[in-house]
Amino acid sequence: MIIKTIKNIPGSEITDPLVFQQRRTIIKAMAAMMLTGTSMRNSWGDTAKQIWSAVPKSRFSADALTITPADHAKNYNNYYELAFNKEDPSSLAQSLRIDPWSVEIGGEVEKPGTYQLEDILRQQTLQEYIYRFRCVEAWSMVVPWVGFELGDLLKTAKPLSSAKFVKLTSVQQPEAMPKQRNNAMLEWPYVEGLRIDEAMHPLTILAVGMYGDILPKQNGAPLRLVVPWKYGFKSIKAVVKIELLKRPPISSWNKFAPNEYGFYANVNPDVPHPRWSQNSERPLGSGFFTPRRQTELFNGYGEQVAYLYRDMDLRHFF
Repeated sequence: MIIKTIKNIPGSEITDPLVFQQRRTIIKAMAAMMLTGTSMRNSWGDTAKQIWSAVPKSRFSADALTITPADHAKNYNNYYELAFNKEDPSSLAQSLRIDPWSVEIGGEVEKPGTYQLEDILRQQTLQEYIYRFRCVEAWSMVVPWVGFELGDLLKTAKPLSSAKFVKLTSVQQPEAMPKQRNNAMLEWPYVEGLRIDEAMHPLTILAVGMYGDILPKQNGAPLRLVVPWKYGFKSIKAVVKIELLKRPPISSWNKFAPNEYGFYANVNPDVPHPRWSQNSERPLGSGFFTPRRQTELFNGYGEQVAYLYRDMDLRHFF
């Protein structure tokens, strides 16, 4: 299949007043912590809770979608460092240490460094993004994420012109992650990658919350990638390192089974997984007799992202 649609997303030149309100709320919350002697590093979660009410909705939020019940999204998780089933991660994840948290940014950038999460949050504008989420296993959900554009964070490190790809690495905590400790299935830590234009696309976000609250540990707390037009395994959890590279990184699932999990992993109903069809999906929370939903190319975000893959054969670059 050849995609030739070219459509750039116009940027807004007017800053939403809620953005200013949010930033003022963050500053006030941090000032209060300083005055009371509270540790900022150990209280980023408390700070975030104070600003949810000021989070504006992204212009990319799909208001017409029916949001998946929170209990389903929070208790049906793929987190292979913890378990191979969907139910155990919600309990096993509670042993993960997520505070304090920092992210190392390096590679092809002018300003490499390690950034504390509270400093990142202070500098970014949080928004709510109601996105479709499509798992490669042919189930789906609709999640109201809270986060910010990955591209905005990358810009702070000033990428060089030689930066063509972005590699993201997840946390290593073998003492709290049974499958990671036992070196089961994949090579750890978990690694994912994007092309630089995919990473800088405004739909690509780093999430710190969902359903109007702090991101649960089993859903990738405290910082996870969300790329709504790609299969869910691309949306790496618990990010601790971001590298800008000249060449494409080898991602974990692509290395494990390259014939099943491509580097691009764009949602495509016309390109089946070797062991099942991708033509339809089962929305989480639907009843046994509920008809499956027909899967859309790019998970329904083709109008925004198809131009990224113009003149590419999506059967070959899957």
